[in-house]
Amino acid sequence: MMMGLAAIPLIFSVGAGIDYGTANMAKSKLDAIADTAALSAVDHQSISGTSAAAQTTAQDTFNAEAANIPNVTVSNVSATVTDSASGRTAVVSYTATKPNLFMGLFGSPTTTLTGSSTSEAGLPVDINFYMLLDNSPSMNIAATTAGINSMVANTPSQGGCAFACHESNPSADDLGNAGGVDNYTLANKLGVVTRMENLASATQSLMSTASSTEGNNTTQYQMAIYTFNASGLNTVQALTPDLTTAQSAAANINILEVYDNNWLTKTNNNSDTDTNFETAMSQVNTIMPTPGLGTPSSTPREVLFIVSDGVDDEVSSSCSQSLDSNRCQQPFSTTWCTTVKNRGILIAVIYTDYLPLPTNSWYNDWIAPFQSQISPNMESCASPGMFFSVTTDGDITAAMQTLFQQAVATARLTK
Repeated sequence: MMMGLAAIPLIFSVGAGIDYGTANMAKSKLDAIADTAALSAVDHQSISGTSAAAQTTAQDTFNAEAANIPNVTVSNVSATVTDSASGRTAVVSYTATKPNLFMGLFGSPTTTLTGSSTSEAGLPVDINFYMLLDNSPSMNIAATTAGINSMVANTPSQGGCAFACHESNPSADDLGNAGGVDNYTLANKLGVVTRMENLASATQSLMSTASSTEGNNTTQYQMAIYTFNASGLNTVQALTPDLTTAQSAAANINILEVYDNNWLTKTNNNSDTDTNFETAMSQVNTIMPTPGLGTPSSTPREVLFIVSDGVDDEVSSSCSQSLDSNRCQQPFSTTWCTTVKNRGILIAVIYTDYLPLPTNSWYNDWIAPFQSQISPNMESCASPGMFFSVTTDGDITAAMQTLFQQAVATARLTK
């Protein structure tokens, strides 16, 4: 009799252990399914869709897998998927019951099972890039020290000129070049590569990089390409998702062609005021929409890419370096940069160093006094960590690639 009485709690303990063990096995399976469901909301396929679609995917995944567990009834499953600038978070929670074999004899017919799983992933960020490229005459300096020396050596009548200025009427300036050609044609004949040629090539190369990066990250990048000079903004390629088209358009990037010295056209004597940064910034600011998070549930991020040597040359009545006829040469004003950044738009800046020309009287009179201010102004125009300076012999392509990757990374983290 004593052994029989002692067997009752022993049997209860063994039975409870069996029920507990089978419940734990069921919970382990449900937890694994919750993990799978949470991951399904942030996988390569779902991450490119909306958070609502990912939430449905997570719930469906859980329900389909949980149905295969015998003797388990899922009473509730919830999936919450949230997107932010830093990424996507998916939380899958469940409540289920499993019948007890032995514990039911003692008033506990089922065991309640609960659990949750959380997964996170960086979201692909859709970005619109706006390339704003200075193509005023000063940007067509020879790109290397050897090229500069070659241009100087071959322009003795001009006192040695390293700039490959493009003129449709060079005879008016008596440049002294063989055949009466302008310095642009002379540079081509000498095989001298200019900064502007490197900029065009770098922009084309960037389109290839953007295309491959886009494919790897399931993002969409759109590109717009503009040059700016005397008249402000000039469209090379309007905003397009077709990066192959943008790459082809970039081949058309070239230096501004003027009529001759001081004349923009045959009928427009503009005193060589060929660089109007403020007008270009005002115009591109109007074109760029208010940025979103760049997530599938939002509008794209916006990035403005500026490449320039940083010197204004325009007609202005208020200028620290005012020349005759209100001609103004000074470092770019950062006012519009602040306006653009305050809208939440990132600005990446490549400063192609304005080359000091100490043997040139014009440089000494008008540029040298503010030479030291040019680079700091350009850097202050850029968003934090988005500034790159390229000196003579520097690689514009490498600079542009570096800033592009930085812009993509920064766009993922900026709220």
